[in-house]
Amino acid sequence: MLAILRKEFNSFLNSPIAYVVIGVFLVATGLFVWVFPDSSVLDSGFADLQTLFNIAPWVFLFLIPALTMRTFAEEKKAGTMELLLTRPLTDGQIIGGKYLACLLLALLALLPTLLYYYSVYQLGAPAGNIDSAATVGSYLGLGLLAAVFAAIGVFASAITRDQIIAFLVAVVGCFLVYSGFDSVASVFDGAPAYYIGQLGIAAHYRDISKGLLDSRDLLYFLSLIAGLLLGTRLVLQSRNW
Repeated sequence: MLAILRKEFNSFLNSPIAYVVIGVFLVATGLFVWVFPDSSVLDSGFADLQTLFNIAPWVFLFLIPALTMRTFAEEKKAGTMELLLTRPLTDGQIIGGKYLACLLLALLALLPTLLYYYSVYQLGAPAGNIDSAATVGSYLGLGLLAAVFAAIGVFASAITRDQIIAFLVAVVGCFLVYSGFDSVASVFDGAPAYYIGQLGIAAHYRDISKGLLDSRDLLYFLSLIAGLLLGTRLVLQSRNW
């Protein structure tokens, strides 16, 4: 799995993909956090990074599928999928290596945003007047959300040989899981609205972003990731059926 991980990650770094993804992510989030007056930290008067954590999921919703669309679809289209599957590797190792490479690149895009935290920390009155616990929780939630989006993208790439179709399927899947259940829940009131909302990522992401780490939220994310990767494995194994 580590060999696949290194190969995939190096292929990202040796192509414009990694730099385009990181650049687009930083420009998009930077504009909302620092420039646009309706969302700028400088104009809000509050020392927090809520703008970053509100906009980042929507940026990831498009960027992560752009990363994952080639994982299996490209192999199938190039005719190298059969060669890969004949190597002394299990399906789980192949999936795990490709999945982790995409996830690591997405997390790499988050690293420069730590400068945002340092800047807001220094700009606070007094300096350090920022809810660090909530910020750490928000970064953790964003990392888990990226992990789910990457799992959706890898699954979408496994079911088709066309990268564009894989991208579109992944974007729609990410949107439905992130925002779809909230939209359906808004139609209902009371307990039905709560339980329907809990099926989506947004509710659990909001909970973790408050700095309160609940095992139920972690279990939700990990179960969703495991289920999607298992689904990808079943797709690959279907070649033997």
